[in-house]
Amino acid sequence: MRKVLTAVEMREIDRLTTERFGIPSLELMENAALAVTAEISSIFGDTAGLRVAVICGKGKNGGDGAAVARLLAGMGAEVSAMLVGSVDETRGDAHINFERLKGMANTGFDECPDAAGVSEFLRGLAGRRPDVIVDAMFGTGLSRPLEGIYTQIIERIGQIRSGAETPMVVAVDLPSGLNADRVDIIGPVLQADVTVTFTAPKFADVMPPASRFCGRLVVADIGSPRELIDESPSRTFEADGSDAMKWLAATEFQAGSYKGKRGQVLFVAGSGEYSGAAVLAANASMMSGVGMVTVVTPKSIRDAVASRVLPEIIVRAADECEEGIIGISAFDAIEGLIHSGIDAVEIGSGLTSSRAETKDLVRLLIEKRSTPLVIDADGLNSVSPLETPIGPGPPVVMTPHDGEFLRLLGLKEWGKTADRISEARAFAKERNVTLLLKGERNLVASPDGRVAIVPTGNPGVGKAGGGDTLAGIVAGFVAQGSRFGMDVFESVVAAAYIAGLAGDIAERKWGRRVMLASDVRECLAEAMRSVEGVWEV
Repeated sequence: MRKVLTAVEMREIDRLTTERFGIPSLELMENAALAVTAEISSIFGDTAGLRVAVICGKGKNGGDGAAVARLLAGMGAEVSAMLVGSVDETRGDAHINFERLKGMANTGFDECPDAAGVSEFLRGLAGRRPDVIVDAMFGTGLSRPLEGIYTQIIERIGQIRSGAETPMVVAVDLPSGLNADRVDIIGPVLQADVTVTFTAPKFADVMPPASRFCGRLVVADIGSPRELIDESPSRTFEADGSDAMKWLAATEFQAGSYKGKRGQVLFVAGSGEYSGAAVLAANASMMSGVGMVTVVTPKSIRDAVASRVLPEIIVRAADECEEGIIGISAFDAIEGLIHSGIDAVEIGSGLTSSRAETKDLVRLLIEKRSTPLVIDADGLNSVSPLETPIGPGPPVVMTPHDGEFLRLLGLKEWGKTADRISEARAFAKERNVTLLLKGERNLVASPDGRVAIVPTGNPGVGKAGGGDTLAGIVAGFVAQGSRFGMDVFESVVAAAYIAGLAGDIAERKWGRRVMLASDVRECLAEAMRSVEGVWEV
């Protein structure tokens, strides 16, 4: 996992890089520009003759842009650059780079201190049709909506990009118009195809809706020592393939492995109306690498479930409080199974929460738990609103979507200033649970305050049965992690990452419109192989 930083935390790392380690800030700016030019070179190959327009603001981000323009011109690109302002208005490292650019004979450089100059540059840009537009206007320094000439620049670039020959937009650190610390949209934003950010991602880089404007994100090392990032107070991370790889390596099959050593999961799932949820969850769990899966389901649907689950899965009938519904009368039998060697229990998939007896069963399983517990769907609704902390004992993992999470909070809708990351962190800490909050970007929050943003997954996984499949994978990873002494937070992060990756593979194979929840399960093996093949521990 790599830390996600605020703009203030990033500035502090830059300051300490210079003060404590003696790396000049001008060198950091040069390294940033080298990272951007390297990315452009990797996309286009030969930069000789490449038509590039660089639009710069007066601050440090503009200084980065000036250095990018100088470097690309030195590599044979046809560069035109505009400073929205005058060089005399710039300061420090940015001023040095603008003076360097100004002195280059083979580069078009326009100082545009007024709207007329900007308009003239943009008219020339439209006629010239660049291959690449480099956005170096604001970066992480913006705290208010763009207005005036900057909105005109964004609108004009949008018009240029609507033509037949669409230039690529590469943003330096952050697309102009975004606030680095906010995930919402504060005003007009320039849509980037690629964003090259430095040292560590910022919140707007990785969380939607802001991240939708970033295109493909590249995080470039520009020389700040790793220990400064580690010392940063941030408790928010972006998960990556290395996290999944390390988890897979730590839980790898060893000589002498057998089902009892691979983890065992017990599902309390299904009802007369929702027998398919139990099937999807259990089948996904079996494919996660766990050694054994047992499903406890209402007696009246036991045969229907058994006929559809994988043949390796055990299905047991539970006493019903009403036909097709499990109630608290099944607790003793369930507890007996748990004590027979179960490593994780999942409750809620297709359970229904229409009867008080079912709610009582869920609450008693939480209170008396002797093994990690994963709660999904109607298991969550059975304890909503959850106003007090979960008592001490083995970890409890909750996997709500936004609607279920609001019910857990006792709310009907998000507030206008709601921050999903902050809400997830607070809930996990205050309720003593590991939270997997599902959404466009899944979040995993730990009771100790850590929050991981999971970048894999797509809207296609949000169809019926997607939550049950994810809950099954999570339960399987938690059971295996429990057997191998893994931190439950790390197990849930790995599960969410690989499940999302399996969804991305399914999207490539069948498309969002056609793919099903069961396709995610079928792509799990490929997802795991792809992680193992790319990442090194």
